[in-house]
Amino acid sequence: MELRNLRVFVEVVRQGGFSNAAKTVFATQSTVSKAVKQLEEEIGAPLLERLGHRVRLTDLGEAVYPRAVRLLADRADLLSELDELRGLKRGTLRLGLPPVASSSIFAPLLVRYRRLYPGIDVRLIEHGGDELMERVRSGDLDLAASLRPETDDLEWQDVKREPLVAVLAADHPLAQASSTDIAALRDVPFILFAEGFAINRLIGNACRRRGVEPVVAARSSQVDFLMELAAAGLGVAFLPRVLAEHRPHTRIRALLLTEPETEWRLTMIWRQGGYLPHAARAWLDMARQPSD
Repeated sequence: MELRNLRVFVEVVRQGGFSNAAKTVFATQSTVSKAVKQLEEEIGAPLLERLGHRVRLTDLGEAVYPRAVRLLADRADLLSELDELRGLKRGTLRLGLPPVASSSIFAPLLVRYRRLYPGIDVRLIEHGGDELMERVRSGDLDLAASLRPETDDLEWQDVKREPLVAVLAADHPLAQASSTDIAALRDVPFILFAEGFAINRLIGNACRRRGVEPVVAARSSQVDFLMELAAAGLGVAFLPRVLAEHRPHTRIRALLLTEPETEWRLTMIWRQGGYLPHAARAWLDMARQPSD
C-alpha cells in the first residue's frame, strides 16, 4: 500500500472532491482519480461514493480513513524525528572512557559537546581499555577511548599521542636523570594500573623484550593514587607524560621512558562496519579538533 495513494485519498476526503484535492497535492485531477482507484483496487472495494462533484465515504472508507490519517501522521513524525537526529537536537551517545584520561583530556571535550548539543543524552561509562573494547564489540557502546587497537574488527581515530614517563620519588637514586628505560628499572618494584588497563600491555611487552620480570608492588585504577604511592617510595609508576604534567607533584620526578614501542597512542574506537549514530559522528568530529 503506497503512502502517496493514501495521502491523495485523505486529501480527497478533506477537500470534499477530486478537483480541490488535485490543487492541494499539486497534481492533475486524472492523477488523483487514478491514485484513489489504485487504492480501491488494492483493498478490493470502493472507498468513496461519487456524488457529482462531491464525494462521500463508504462504510469501508469510514474504516480506512482514520487509519490512513494516523499512518500519514506517523510518517510525518518519523521524518521530523530523523531531521532532529540529523540536526543533533535529540539522540543518544553511548560513550566509554578510561579513568586514565577522563579528567585531563575528555572532561573539556565533554563540556564543549554538551554546550553544542544539549539535547543529546550522553550515557557515559568508565572502564579500562580492554573492557571498553569488548563493550564496543558487543554493541553496548557506540564509541570508546582506548589505546590503538591491533585487531581488524575495530576502526579507530587518533586523539592523543604521548610518550610514557617513569614516575619515581624525588629522592630515588634514579630520579636525578632526565630519562630512563626498562632495563634501568629492573630492580625497582612496579606500580601498575589495575587489570584490564591497556597501558599495562605497553609495559609488559617492553619487559618481555628486555627480559625483565618486574615485581608488582601495587595496582590501582586511580592516577592520583599511583602517583602518591610512587612519591612515598613504593616503586615506579608509568604514566603518559600529559597526565603527569597535569598533576604537578613536589615529591616525584617524571623521567622520559626512552623505550621503543611504548608510545601511548590514545584513540576513539568503534566496530568495523558498524552503524555510527549522528551523535557519535559529532563526537568524533569534535575529537579531531584542538581543545579551546
